[in-house]
Amino acid sequence: MEILQAVNLKKYYQSGDSAVKAVDDISFSIEKGSFTAIVGTSGSGKTTLLNLMGGLDYADGGEVIIDGHSIMKMSEEELTVFRRRNIGFVFQNYNLISIQNVYKNIVLPIRLDGRKPDSKYIEHICKELGIEDKMDRYPNQLSGGQQQRVSIARAIAAKPAVLLADEPTGNLDSRTSAEVMGLLKMTSREFHQTIIMITHNEAIAQLADRVIHLEDGRVVGDDKGMYAGQNAFGKEASL
Repeated sequence: MEILQAVNLKKYYQSGDSAVKAVDDISFSIEKGSFTAIVGTSGSGKTTLLNLMGGLDYADGGEVIIDGHSIMKMSEEELTVFRRRNIGFVFQNYNLISIQNVYKNIVLPIRLDGRKPDSKYIEHICKELGIEDKMDRYPNQLSGGQQQRVSIARAIAAKPAVLLADEPTGNLDSRTSAEVMGLLKMTSREFHQTIIMITHNEAIAQLADRVIHLEDGRVVGDDKGMYAGQNAFGKEASL
């Protein structure tokens, strides 16, 4: 079942007298529960594409359909509500609120939506991510890897249709990167979560079920991950 479709997406920027085609007529679909990596060098258009899929920017053409809803046709207010309820984000810089403890960071998007957190589900998430004993701590009391675990928990606590991960291992060392990738794989499997991750790291990308290669704003390759289930060093990803 398709959970996300990108249809003839275009995003152009003006640079002097010429147009930069950051996303140039891209189309693909994502299956529910799959783990997809979008890989490309700096300037390939991957971050722009992620922003379009996440409703953080508007396309110059085409559309993004998530769970049957075209987000390009929504007003800013409608999109804000839809994004909060249907799209989870994991950022390279974690984006945690420094003055709130771990638990409050995790449930923040749910409470902003005026809903009551599912305590049992959140407890299960945190146990699986190995942060169940960190609920009262603050972000500055955690390591980078622990902060990213909190970020993952926050992203899936609202049970989104899609989780978008923006270079989630970019600020982590190789060992912690492998652990976080193992956790993302577990999240996809354990919680049937659809994950789309962008990265410049080919080895990291190969952990996904599917790898989409971008170059100059276009899809130039689309294949299965060669080493799905292994970490970047060729070993089984640990949790």
